[in-house]
Amino acid sequence: MHGYSRLGSSARTSSSSSPPSSPRFRHGRNKLSGGCAGGRSSKQTSAVERVVYVFVSAVFRRRGVLLLAPVLYISLMLLYMGSVGFDVVNLKHSVVGVVVHNSKHRTAMAPGSVYRSPQVFEKLWPLMEAESNGSRVNALMTAWNSTRRQGWKPCVDKSISTTGFSELPKSNGFLIIEANGGLNQQRLSICDAVAVAGLLNATLVIPIFHLNSVWRDSSKFGDIFDEDFFIYALKNHVNVVRELPEDILQQFDNNISKIVNLRVKGWSSPTYYLQKVLPKLVQMGAVRIAPFSNRLAQEVPSNVQWLRCLANYEALRFSGPIRRLAENMVDRMVKNSSQSGGKYVSVHLRFEEDMVAFSCCEYDGGEEEKREMDIARERSWRGKFRRRGRVIRPSANRVDGKCPLTPLEVGMLLRGMGFDNNTSVYVAAGKIYKAEKYMAPLKQMFPRLEAKDTLATPEELAPFKGHSSRLAAIDYTVCLHSEVFVTTQGGNFPHFLMGHRRYFYGGHAKTIKPDKRKLALLFDRPDIRWEDFSRPMQDMLRHSDHKGFELKKPSGSLYTFPMPDCMCKLAEARSESSNTTRLA
Repeated sequence: MHGYSRLGSSARTSSSSSPPSSPRFRHGRNKLSGGCAGGRSSKQTSAVERVVYVFVSAVFRRRGVLLLAPVLYISLMLLYMGSVGFDVVNLKHSVVGVVVHNSKHRTAMAPGSVYRSPQVFEKLWPLMEAESNGSRVNALMTAWNSTRRQGWKPCVDKSISTTGFSELPKSNGFLIIEANGGLNQQRLSICDAVAVAGLLNATLVIPIFHLNSVWRDSSKFGDIFDEDFFIYALKNHVNVVRELPEDILQQFDNNISKIVNLRVKGWSSPTYYLQKVLPKLVQMGAVRIAPFSNRLAQEVPSNVQWLRCLANYEALRFSGPIRRLAENMVDRMVKNSSQSGGKYVSVHLRFEEDMVAFSCCEYDGGEEEKREMDIARERSWRGKFRRRGRVIRPSANRVDGKCPLTPLEVGMLLRGMGFDNNTSVYVAAGKIYKAEKYMAPLKQMFPRLEAKDTLATPEELAPFKGHSSRLAAIDYTVCLHSEVFVTTQGGNFPHFLMGHRRYFYGGHAKTIKPDKRKLALLFDRPDIRWEDFSRPMQDMLRHSDHKGFELKKPSGSLYTFPMPDCMCKLAEARSESSNTTRLA
């Protein structure tokens, strides 16, 4: 028996394409047959082959020993391979060992493979100061080209009161999900759960937050988000309750863990939910999906996508205590930025100890740093980095742009782009690795540097200490209201923030996303001239401005690219507004 899905039949017809084949299977099988395994001369090869050929031919002329020919041939071939130093028994380990060694050797000499940023800074610092004392306009005032504005406007809020049902149909049952990960991973799970609940015509129970071993935050939904507002904003579209009703819970012996947990695969299509989950929901009256992270496909019908928009951009707002402190901190940043018209830069700095450890990159801390990183990796990811065959290549990671930028590198990036020493900068971060050492040059370049601990008093921060997701929510809000946001390492925080900034700023993300491969090369040139350093930095700023307006692609996420699913062009928005007025 199937329940009623009030989002229509369009969801049933959607299908998700097959995932691309693994890159491992796109290459030939003879990849290791080149120079890494060692070579031999053509003269030696042809001489040995002639001897083998003559011997085998002689054997085949003797009918009495014909049956022994294959055995003799294999034995000679093994002897032949052994004569040129080819270890058959340990073939796999020998070849891999050579490849890793040669790769390390080549990468160590490659441009951009070594952390030399302090030497570059030492050379460029006097030139940075000289430019700040000149007549150049602060890049903060000219970062975004207003002529590129395309005039997008949120559409979701216009539809809250006019779309949906005056009275929701009878529910097919209760949907319970478990949101895991950090703040924005949980946010993703919540928004997807709203979309699935609407698709299945289910009643959504306020999501349960899983205690993550990395984030170690015991916060509940209501500690981070405004629970009452969440329920109110969704009331015409999805029914939400704080907890499972007593009569339903009694059916499962008052134990929520006895409710069937459906193991839904990642990126499942709406069709899967309608065919596999809905019948169980109707039959049991309640189902759990745990974990629920990334359990709904990116590309879904527009009515399902619309619920994601509503949940993320309108229904989910932070709890009262978080909002009040964050808004006060924004006001303080604006006041501190009076010289630039209240505009400031925010930076998401990922240079915490666990991030540095996870990246497997090396900086300038020597043996002490290596020892500390080994301990940190073992503490947070027991055994993951010591598995057999796991190779750590710090130099290759740096060349490939995978190393977290240090505070020093972020400072040089901004100064190269033209942000002068009067720019107010807010740093959103956890506990910076060796902060006293690494934050000093950033403070030197930007004296108006702020963070949570400097912008708020210890008394104001006390209720949030020990709760990483609540502290991240404060950082999120201060970054949201900055004129320029700088992302340095990827992850859910900048991806969600870029989407929110597009939603609030007419479709432009106002975000600098530097090319870290190019940066690795520039930071590895201690003799570089200031002009040669600043020119590519300004090119990166122009590129970020150009990429500020970007529509969501079929495989993209509306949490980063809200256009066109959650936003309309101004002409369309005006048309919708007039239609709404006529309907009213």
